[in-house]
Amino acid sequence: MRIAILGTRGIPARYGGFETFAEELGKRLAARGHAVTVYCRERSEPTSYLGVRLVYLPTIRHKYFDTLAHTALSMAHAVTQGYDVILCCNAANAIFCWLPRVFGTPVALNVDGLERNRKKWNRFAKAWYLLSERLSTFCPTRAVSDALAIRAYYSERYGCETTFISYGAEMGKLDSFGEVTALGLEPLRYFLYVSRWEPENNALLVREAFEGVETDLRLALIGDAPYAPEYIARVRDTSDSRIVMPGYVFGQGYKELGSHCFAYIHATEVGGTHPALIEAMGRGALVLYLDTVENREVAGGCGLAFTVSTLAEVMREALGLSEEERTRLQAAAEARVQERYSWDAITTEYEGLFEELIVL
Repeated sequence: MRIAILGTRGIPARYGGFETFAEELGKRLAARGHAVTVYCRERSEPTSYLGVRLVYLPTIRHKYFDTLAHTALSMAHAVTQGYDVILCCNAANAIFCWLPRVFGTPVALNVDGLERNRKKWNRFAKAWYLLSERLSTFCPTRAVSDALAIRAYYSERYGCETTFISYGAEMGKLDSFGEVTALGLEPLRYFLYVSRWEPENNALLVREAFEGVETDLRLALIGDAPYAPEYIARVRDTSDSRIVMPGYVFGQGYKELGSHCFAYIHATEVGGTHPALIEAMGRGALVLYLDTVENREVAGGCGLAFTVSTLAEVMREALGLSEEERTRLQAAAEARVQERYSWDAITTEYEGLFEELIVL
């Protein structure tokens, strides 16, 4: 099949969940013999990556127009390329999904989570996301949800039956720990937090909760954000020498940090299935997760749940766990990822969906 993936910032993955998704799915589809193209925003030299063709198109560098402008151009380009099927990411892009269908190309739209709940959006952006939810039910050929809670939401609110296909994760710990050492950390002697630093991802909550915990372990706050300077300044405003904040870390370094942390803290409130949570579980990390419906669905009891007001208490609980209990939770997390979140199995599910859409 000739497959296009658009609506992300592109690959290699250097931003968030959808970029990781495009990379992991794209390279596996390419390895299976499909011709895969990913549309990218950041201009770079390579025209291919891991067997995937890369197309670079311009965008408008603005918090509210970046995604929409690039996806509009990507869709306009895609209809001229003779793709068999298009996979679009982000419900905000639903309004563009009708265009390829006019030319006979089916479109699957991964709607992600309920983005209108993010605090960074003003009322007009929230209204756009709410409209986009409705558009997602009929503009694409098929809507895809990555969490059972999101599938239930679309079914109950809009009467739309989405196709459920989750995200995936790699399995196992890396033996190397170069990034750990480079940041002045020691294996199994730090809490790890990884996310874009936006209010609903609660980087500030994690930092402040850790500051209230008496421990000689450290905290690695990994991440940044392009459109949240005031919030980032608040997160970085600390004199606690136990905390390291190097900004974004991708690739091998990110994998090393997840492999050797004492515990991974997942504090995201909004969205569907979060790749970072699954990836930490796949590395066998002890997971502390904010108790939301979506996070609970992923963790499945294989970690320690916390609320906004109880994170410091749960961090102390993690520090006090016996080695036997830690090992049990870590093994259960790995087994859950192996059973439910295999990238190879998810690639097979997308292959099946694409084949189904092509013959409709």
